Amino acid sequence: MTKHVAEIKKLIPHREPFLLVDKIIAFDDTTRTIITEKLFDADMDVFKGHYPDNPIVPGVLLSEAIFQSGALLMSLMQQDRKSDSQLVPVLTRIGGAKYKRFAGPGDTVTMKVNIVEMISSATIFKGKLYVNDKLAVQIDFTCAMVQKS
Repeated sequence: MTKHVAEIKKLIPHREPFLLVDKIIAFDDTTRTIITEKLFDADMDVFKGHYPDNPIVPGVLLSEAIFQSGALLMSLMQQDRKSDSQLVPVLTRIGGAKYKRFAGPGDTVTMKVNIVEMISSATIFKGKLYVNDKLAVQIDFTCAMVQKS
């Protein structure tokens, strides 16, 4: 199940330059897991100002790529169910963030996100991000479905 940017844009409201998922590699409704990818192209503006002599992807962007993967997972799980198109996923909590490795220009990162629990309109996730198959970031987070403003 590979989905690319055009399909991703149908599932979540994020757009360039803040769309931080390029591909959905796998989705499993049974295990409530998604695997996604993002290439951090060397010519991205962020590298011009974030440690320009030794450019790295800011941790907040790596975290956001995980959060967007969670939003994609929520959206895919709701596709087969009756859902309200006036609702959007919004981050409501972050916990246990650990940053173990850097990602830099030209790196493709892989995100694996799974749902831990669903309570009413809130969904609790565990997310991991890998660089070259090595764990770089792990984070717990919660999203809620809220009315579009």
